[in-house]
Amino acid sequence: MALDEATQAFLKQMAEAGGKPLHERTPGEARAMGAALGELAGKGPEMWRVAEHSLGEPGARFLARELVPVAAPEGIIVYFHGGGWVTGHIDQFDTLARRLAERTRCTVVLVNYRKAPEHPYPAAVVDAWEAVRWAAAGSGGGDGRALPVIVAGDSAGGNLAAVVALRARDAGGPPIALQVLVYPVTDADLNTPSYTDPANALLLTREGMNWYFDHYAAVSERSRPDISPLRAEDLSGLPPAVLLLAEHDVLRTEQDAYGAALARAGVETEVEVVPGQTHGFFSMVNILPGQETGLAFVSARIRDRLSCTAPAAEAKKGKSSADFC
Repeated sequence: MALDEATQAFLKQMAEAGGKPLHERTPGEARAMGAALGELAGKGPEMWRVAEHSLGEPGARFLARELVPVAAPEGIIVYFHGGGWVTGHIDQFDTLARRLAERTRCTVVLVNYRKAPEHPYPAAVVDAWEAVRWAAAGSGGGDGRALPVIVAGDSAGGNLAAVVALRARDAGGPPIALQVLVYPVTDADLNTPSYTDPANALLLTREGMNWYFDHYAAVSERSRPDISPLRAEDLSGLPPAVLLLAEHDVLRTEQDAYGAALARAGVETEVEVVPGQTHGFFSMVNILPGQETGLAFVSARIRDRLSCTAPAAEAKKGKSSADFC
């Protein structure tokens, strides 16, 4: 279907405001544009506790913000924000993360991984992996329970979530209960049908994605599975995956291919395409109505997975895990 009316109106506003396209901007200019959009989200719900942590090795530190919605959270979501590994900051995603925490009753750990070009590949991957291991090490529920750990992210953050899921499998842990991949980058091939379809050149374009890659990684590195997880030799043994996609997205071809590859490898996989939406809609809190559709879907799937990981608790209520899974 065509773009929904809200997205059309938003794109028209953006065009009327003028300004250079992404691929003609400096990283600083692109970051300023993203920060301005982030301010439109407003304030998120209050949390039971908020804490900030400095993670990583000396000389390579990064910030993680822990958003705890209730005194006894039911899981931990490690969330990697989008922005092509170049732009974005956890402040811009704070409202989204708070809403996700509130709806899932999970602690959300927002990861402010280091950005390119100042910190090119593999800095973001190193930070993402460190954040997951840190969150898993502290995943005790306070009452003797080990809380399920979920990795999630949008766009380049979805890429990082997929990459750390692969790393956790290969390292023998920490166990990941679910990977939530919101219109993720899964390959570095910019010549797929969705890239070359002019109808998809909207908030994210082929030129813009090339700009991101050029800042993030050398061409010779881009076929590596921790940049292009679609090229991993083996996808079996990965945690269940939920892919939330936009109908109109230059990345759709690789996203569809990744979902299909996961399913062929025996990974429990669900792919949901939100009609009338374009890349970036999930982070457009209080801007695009489609964002609420996406958040409701993701929150429901996380709640479903949490039910699957707690059969003993449900048995006490006279229910079995089969009622949920």
